[in-house]
Order: sequence, then C-alpha cells, then structure tokens
Amino acid sequence: MYPSTPPETGRDPWADGRPGPAGPRRAPEHRGHPAGPESTRGPGGPGAFGGPRPFDDPRRPEPAARPEPAPGRAEPVSRSEPSDRTDAGARSGPADDPTGDDDQETPAVPVRRLLSVAVAGFSGLLGLGLIFGAYTAGPGARVPFAVVVFGVQLLFVLAWTMAMRPPALPVVAAVSVVVAGAADAAAVLPKIAALGPLGYVAAAGFVVGVLGQLVRREDRIRVTDSLGATLLIVVGVVAFATLVVLSRIPIGTQAIYVCLAATGVALAVARLTDAVLPWPRLAPQVPRGASGVVVGAMAGTLAAAVLGSFLVGFTPSSGAVVGLVAAASAVLVDLGVGYAEAGRQMAGEPPTMWVARHMQGPLGGFALAAPVAYAMSVFFL
Repeated sequence: MYPSTPPETGRDPWADGRPGPAGPRRAPEHRGHPAGPESTRGPGGPGAFGGPRPFDDPRRPEPAARPEPAPGRAEPVSRSEPSDRTDAGARSGPADDPTGDDDQETPAVPVRRLLSVAVAGFSGLLGLGLIFGAYTAGPGARVPFAVVVFGVQLLFVLAWTMAMRPPALPVVAAVSVVVAGAADAAAVLPKIAALGPLGYVAAAGFVVGVLGQLVRREDRIRVTDSLGATLLIVVGVVAFATLVVLSRIPIGTQAIYVCLAATGVALAVARLTDAVLPWPRLAPQVPRGASGVVVGAMAGTLAAAVLGSFLVGFTPSSGAVVGLVAAASAVLVDLGVGYAEAGRQMAGEPPTMWVARHMQGPLGGFALAAPVAYAMSVFFL
C-alpha cells in the first residue's frame, strides 16, 4: 500500500527525466540529494518574486531528479557520504574496543638463577663476618669489631650511593664515610654504652651532606631526591655502629649472634628459593617470588630458635621471637630494594654499577637488623 501523504516539499514532480521549468534552485543537500526549487515565500532572497537568479542560464537543462524509492526498499546511500556503519566504525577507536590489544600485560623480568645464588652467598658471608667480628671483641677491646663494622659500612656507602645516585654523589659519599668513622668512634670511646652519641653524629652528618649538595646550583633542582638519599645513606651507616654499642652490653654478643644468624639465613634462603621456585611473582618487573620471602623468614626464625636453645640468656621461644623480627625485617628490606630498582628502570634512568645494585639489598637488610637486635635485647630480653 502506497502512502497517502503528499510528496515532500521541494521534490521535483518530473521524475521521468524530462527537464522542468528553469528557475532558481537551492544548494545541494548534505546527503547528496539534487537541488529543488528554492522557496519563494521568504522576502528578500534571490528568486523571491520569481525572477531569475544571477548566473542562471535558462538554456541549460535542469538535472533529472532522483526517482523515489519503491515502498519497502531502503533508500540508497550516496557514495560520497559514508554510511552509518562506517561512521560507527570510525568513531569506535581502539579504546572503545573491549577485545583490543591495548591492555597488554607487561612481560615479566626473567629471574637469573646464578645471580640469585651469588647474592645468597654474599648474604651468608656478610653475616658470618659480622658474627665472627663480634666474638673477637673483648670487654676492653672493641676496636677489632669496630674495624670489621667500618669495612661493612664502606661497602654500604659504595652500594647505596652508586645505586641511588643522589645529587653531588662525591659529596654524599665523602660525608657518609666520615660519618661512619665518627659513629664507630662514638660507639667505642664513651665509658657508658649509649645510642645518644650516634644520634648526634647522624644529625650532624645529614645536615652537612644536605648543605654540601645545596651549595651547587645544579643540585638544588633535585633537593627532594637529595634529602631522601642522604638521609637513607647516613642513617644506614650509623645503624651498623649500633652493633658496636650492643657488644658492650652483657647479653649483647649473644643477641648479635642470634639476630645476625637469623638475618643471614633468611636472606640466603630467600635468594636460593628464588633461584629454584620464584613463584608466585609479586610483580612482573621484580624478579622475586613470594615463596622466597615466606620461606626465608621461616628459615631465619627456625635458625634463631635452634641457636637460642644453646646460648646463655636465651630460650628457644625467645630466640624464635627475636629471630622472627630480625629475619622478617631484613627480608622485607631486601624486597623493597628490588622494587626501588625496578622503579628506577621504569623511569628510564640509566643502569648503575652491576655489583653495587645486587649488594644493596643484603646490606640494607643487615643495616636494619642491627638496630632491631639492639631494641630486642634492651626491651625484650
């Protein structure tokens, strides 16, 4: 059934191709329809009174109007105008496609097994060196142990300054070395063992390090980075000196033995577990596994409990508690160092010295274990 509505306004009635009367025409519509006769209702426009418009040639035949589509058929779309489907496809970009490849997973960093074994060996040797150094110290001879601690402090300064690369790196390194020597002297020379002199040394070293960086104009831009890096390095250096103060307490040598043994075992076992079973991965950019962190902390706690059953002043339960705190702290610091290194690589910073990067984690773990051992021996034992 054909519609009973009248034809659209402006539709040319001569649909069989015959030329119609010459007259003013409208501009073509946006969808490619042929121009129809211009309305004569509006006053003031060209052709309002039926007169010819400028540049109209009455001898030129009018273009044939497009025939109406038959009922039930879709109106053909002009080739010059994209279809609705094409427009929809053009508007929907890759961001609107739920099956697009924009959300690709970041490739996981491979775990180097030999490197994990090497770091585990370094952690064990570092713990053995500090433990044997503590046992070489006598009631009136703390200097040999202070020398051992100073050597570890130098390794700490080297690894952390090369890994963090603070502004005015030579200034920070030199100030940290001086602070290490001053902290060891402040731990050995006073007649009463206390942490007060170490706090004064740490504060003075931090202030001097920051002032040394602010003197240079190019280092003032990174003042936030300089404050954080200087504080971490200075505090870490002073933290090792607490072992010398702890060795002057009656139960301090046993506490050093238990805490450092738990720390060394935890770090070594965690790294060895990463070499064998680095699963589940904590982050694709960090080549560490959660199983290594958990197994390492448990192994350190077990080692401390076993040692506590043989040492005077300890029990298996007290040794397990002290070892758990020290081992968990060291393992978490080692893991945090891995995250920090991954963040620097993702930020586009150039890689630093290879040895320094992988020594940073174990050294940071032992630096935190030292004040933890002092606190546990004073407040718990």
